[in-house]
Amino acid sequence: MEHIELAGVHSGDSACIIPPVSLTEKDMAAIKDYTRKIAQALHVCGLMNMQYAIEDGKVYVLEANPRASRTVPLVSKVCNTQMASLATRLMLGEKLASLNLREKRFAHFGAKEAVFPFDKFPEVDPVLGPEMRSTGEVLGLSDSPSLAFYKSQEAAGNFLPAGFEEGSSILISLSDKQNLREQAINVGKIFSGLGFKILATEGTAGFYREAGVPCEVIAKLNEGRPNVIDVIVNRSVTLVINTPSAHRDAIVDEAVVRKAVLKYKIPYITTLAAALAAGRGIEAARKGKGNVKALQKYHAEITEV
Repeated sequence: MEHIELAGVHSGDSACIIPPVSLTEKDMAAIKDYTRKIAQALHVCGLMNMQYAIEDGKVYVLEANPRASRTVPLVSKVCNTQMASLATRLMLGEKLASLNLREKRFAHFGAKEAVFPFDKFPEVDPVLGPEMRSTGEVLGLSDSPSLAFYKSQEAAGNFLPAGFEEGSSILISLSDKQNLREQAINVGKIFSGLGFKILATEGTAGFYREAGVPCEVIAKLNEGRPNVIDVIVNRSVTLVINTPSAHRDAIVDEAVVRKAVLKYKIPYITTLAAALAAGRGIEAARKGKGNVKALQKYHAEITEV
């Protein structure tokens, strides 16, 4: 599975796409090779959960857990491979060769999204990090990865604004714009291209205007009215993208914004990677969500490599 969020967000809290959409054949070959070598060296019999990170074409091993993860049932459902059952048979003495496993080719994509309990804890800042905070997972299935992601957001209760109304606005406030400059600009461009009016705090607005992305300035807390909280309370925005800052004073203001979107039930995103995926998901959903398709039909289209 390929994570949507970058390394630094706990894997259990990150959205994922399976099969992966941006990994190269070289990346996949390295991952398979490392996984095989580590499993053999650790004498793992059964399931093992591996985490990798890729930067500048190099594959890094983050961790190896000789156990099942809670994502196993979702992967099994997408791939039509009953992983828990197969692992149990191995642990009971069957040989790997007897399971007749084959690599598969998929015509569909599955998107896993984490479910968080933040609405039950209104004083908790709903920001993602290395500590796992989710309490469940949901799955979206589609013939395209973008639409699968969109469906996963619906299943998690984070309803993205696919329906367009003239003048619909989104609020964007980005802390780390320069280190992830290209990604940040792409977020603005995709939502502007979808016809949304972008409201941005002063620093983000200046950044976007310099990049040629049209937006309007909205005041931060204690900088005048209307401000970022006003547009949330009045439900003047249909989506909030607010990435966390490392500066203590900014964190306090940002936490107020993130708590407000929970209280007033406005969809929110706290990472640039998820914002990009959301934009692409909205774009795909506007072209049509397709007909309801039975899981068995998805499975019938899987072929062996």
